[in-house]
Amino acid sequence: MKTYLAAVAAAVMLTSVACGETAAKAPGPMREISSVEMAKEMSPGWNLGNSLEALPGETSWGNPPANQDLFNAVKAAGFKSVRIPVSWAAHADSDDIISRSWMARITEVVDEARKAGLYVVLNEHWDGGWLQPTAAKQADGNARLAKLWKQIAENFKDYDDHLLFAGTNEVMVAGNYAPPSAENVAAQNSFNQTFVNTVRASGGNNAKRVLVVQGYNTNIDITIASTTIPPDTIANRLMMEVHCYDPYNFTLNDKSRIWQWGALATDPAATETWANEAYIDGQFEKMKTHFIDKGVGVILGEYSAVMKAEYQGHERQRVYWDAYLTKSAFKHGLVPMYWDAGSTANHGSGLFNRATGAQPYPYLVEAIVKMAQ
Repeated sequence: MKTYLAAVAAAVMLTSVACGETAAKAPGPMREISSVEMAKEMSPGWNLGNSLEALPGETSWGNPPANQDLFNAVKAAGFKSVRIPVSWAAHADSDDIISRSWMARITEVVDEARKAGLYVVLNEHWDGGWLQPTAAKQADGNARLAKLWKQIAENFKDYDDHLLFAGTNEVMVAGNYAPPSAENVAAQNSFNQTFVNTVRASGGNNAKRVLVVQGYNTNIDITIASTTIPPDTIANRLMMEVHCYDPYNFTLNDKSRIWQWGALATDPAATETWANEAYIDGQFEKMKTHFIDKGVGVILGEYSAVMKAEYQGHERQRVYWDAYLTKSAFKHGLVPMYWDAGSTANHGSGLFNRATGAQPYPYLVEAIVKMAQ
C-alpha cells in the first residue's frame, strides 16, 4: 500500500495545481482569536461518529465506549481536532432536562479529548430527527433547542476556547431531499439564532466561545444561497459548517458500481464526472469567498468515502478522494473533519480501532494528515 501512497499524494498535489495534559475543567482564559485564525489551528479534524449520538445508547451502533487511548492515538496520528456528535434530547426527560449521568459521560469524553490535546467541537446531532424546519414545528424546535443548549452551555461555561459548540446537524424536513422552501430556510436560520443567543446568555467563557452554525442540510450551494449569519454580541466568533459527500454513488452508496473518481478514473462506466477535482475546488472556493473572506471560519464537518473491496483497485481511488478533499479544503481555509463511523470492515470508513486506537489503514491516515500541512 505504501507503494501507491506517494503516487496518490503526488496526484493530489499535481491535480490541485492543475485544477501534554490539560486541566479541562478549570476556568481558562479565552484568547483574542477569531474563528478564521482558530480554523488554522484545527486541521485536520476527525469525527467520533456513531458513538455518543447512537440510539438508545453509546454502544448501540456497534462501537465500544470512547476512551483515553483512542483520543491519544488520534492526536498522535496528527489530527488536531475532534468533532463529537451527541444526542441530547434522547437522554432527557419529558421536560427536556438532560440526565445527570449523560451530562457526566459527555463531560468525561470531552475531558479525555482535551487531555489528549485536541480541539473539541461538541454538537447537537440528529437525535431522532425532532428538530424539523417547518413553520408548524419552528416554535417548538426553538424552545427545545434553547432548553437543551442552556444546560450544555452552563455545564461547559468555564472551559477555554479549545472547546467549540455546534448548534445543529443536517437539519432538513425528514425524508425530503428537495431544495428547501423559504419556510424551511427561515426555520433553520431561526434555529441558528436561538443557539447563538442561548449560549451567549449563559455566562462564563461562553460570551467569547467560537460557535458553529449550519446551513440547511449542510449543503454548500444552499448554505451560500440562503443562510443568514446570526447577529452576535461579539465579532468574528462564528463558524459555518457544511458537509461534502460528492459524488454520493462513489462515497457512500455501497450498492453502486461507481468505484472510480477524478483523475484516476479509467472506466467511464465506473465513474461520474460531474463532481471531479475542479468541482470540489469550486465548492470550497465559494465557501472561502462567501464566508472565510468575510471573517466567518468554515468547518467541513463531514467527508469520507467508504471502502468497496469488491472492486480491485478501489482502495487507491478512495485514498485519492479522501486526500484530495482534505488538501482542497485545507488550501481554501476550511477545517477538514473526516467522518469516521467506527467500522473498519468493507463498506466502512473507520480509521482507528475504537477500543485500542490502532490504525488498520495507516496509509490512509498518513495521506489525510499530510494533505493538511
